[in-house]
Amino acid sequence: MTILSRRAFNLLAGGLAVLLSIAPLSAAFAVQDFSKVTLRIGDQTGATRAKLEAAGLLKDVPYKIEWSVYPAAVNLHEALKADAVDIGSAADSPTVSAIAGGSKIKVVANFSNGGLGTALLVPANSPIKTIADLKGKTISPTTRGSVAHYLTVGALKKAGLTSNDVKLAFLAPTDASAAFQAGSIDVWGTWSVYEARAIGSLKARVLIDGQGINTGNTVLSATDSALADPGKVAAIADFADRIERGYKWSLDNKQAYIDFYAGFAKQDKSIIEGTYDAEAAYRRVPLDDKFVASLQNVFATWKEAGVLSGGLDLSKYVYRDLPTN
Repeated sequence: MTILSRRAFNLLAGGLAVLLSIAPLSAAFAVQDFSKVTLRIGDQTGATRAKLEAAGLLKDVPYKIEWSVYPAAVNLHEALKADAVDIGSAADSPTVSAIAGGSKIKVVANFSNGGLGTALLVPANSPIKTIADLKGKTISPTTRGSVAHYLTVGALKKAGLTSNDVKLAFLAPTDASAAFQAGSIDVWGTWSVYEARAIGSLKARVLIDGQGINTGNTVLSATDSALADPGKVAAIADFADRIERGYKWSLDNKQAYIDFYAGFAKQDKSIIEGTYDAEAAYRRVPLDDKFVASLQNVFATWKEAGVLSGGLDLSKYVYRDLPTN
């Protein structure tokens, strides 16, 4: 009989643990025939696809992608709820709203930039100088339940105000832009390409951004039906990795990103340079208990604001088994 020393046993056990830890990743990618997999991706404004193409990260995709473009998170989540797409990215606040509304989805990956990239905007000559000045004003947080709506709720609370102290006008992004330009709203809560265009074309001024209020979490959600398909799970894992590499590309290639996004947003490069920090700050964040607690806090904030009601255990809507590199 062979007797292993304690050191040899520990080395063997450690090696086995490593093999077991990488086994799910190997199985996910090695046994799948990606030629038979079609991943239906919902894309807000088309920005994800455009950036990944600019970064050269869609050249070697082994599965078929069907892209669908939506103007805002609410529209993307409607598509997820209807099972019209398999996956899509949105901020955590509209995602929590969608889950509370009965959407059969789970968060499969999260990328955070600390709250940058969303803002309450006012016209350049607006008398509004502080968030306390919002009292009595008309604010469009764009769509109900959006990340800009979440920022609006947080900004009002910070100023000792509530939604009852202002007039909220929920509008689609293009309608909100038109209303802002026409002067029929005093404040516009918006994000991403819409924020860049408002600052560039309309000379809007940032009253407050999302830092300290919004989490900055942009979550990738997948439908339960997609997660029941091993081929699609493997494709989702691969696509999440491409999103992560896309953020790394932005960080490592500042000028290339600015050149791309200036063309995409149809704005001067000087304007896009001002939004670069929000993009460059994104990092992938583990779907751990801290993340679940953050989602739970988003739900509690929505409840306090009267947007949502009831109870919701968000740990049931986080998929922690997605393979990662």
